Amino acid sequence: MASFIKSAFTRYPVISNAVVYGTMCVGAEFTQQTFKRNYSEKSNPPPYDVASLGRYAVVGTCINSNLLYFWFTHVENLSPGTSLRSIFHKTILTQVILSPIFVTSFYISMSIMEGKQDIFEECKQKFIPTFKSSCGFWLPAQTINFLLVPPAARVVYVGTCSFLWLNILCLLKSEKVAEDTPALEAL
Repeated sequence: MASFIKSAFTRYPVISNAVVYGTMCVGAEFTQQTFKRNYSEKSNPPPYDVASLGRYAVVGTCINSNLLYFWFTHVENLSPGTSLRSIFHKTILTQVILSPIFVTSFYISMSIMEGKQDIFEECKQKFIPTFKSSCGFWLPAQTINFLLVPPAARVVYVGTCSFLWLNILCLLKSEKVAEDTPALEAL
């Protein structure tokens, strides 16, 4: 089994990473829904939101995994190795460049799939708190990534960390958007 997995990641890295990362996305949303069902005060909890699970599958397999795969390939070429300078460079670049793209694409793509009228509203309201949370979570996680994880395993490592992060993101996503709050009021 291990040789099959290694072979799949060597021969089909984009597809393999997409499957793993997409599974983590769906798993995080499923975990959130299960938690809400089990701790609901209602005697008859709502059914699982299969459409939401599908949206997370699309975001995880088609968008986020590809962003990560091509980003890590590019950033490793920009600053190869595991010297402290290289690790710092890759970590900061990832947080400053990739993270805003990642957060923005997440909220906008989810809004498109949800059929929202204003596909930018949720992103405008949740971008700053989500980005702040991502800095607290991802700066240490990416430092470990670039220090200890071989380049071929980075998307899987990030997928594993993302399971934790996506649970946070699922919670942030489930927060209601204020109808009358000015966009990016936190700025």
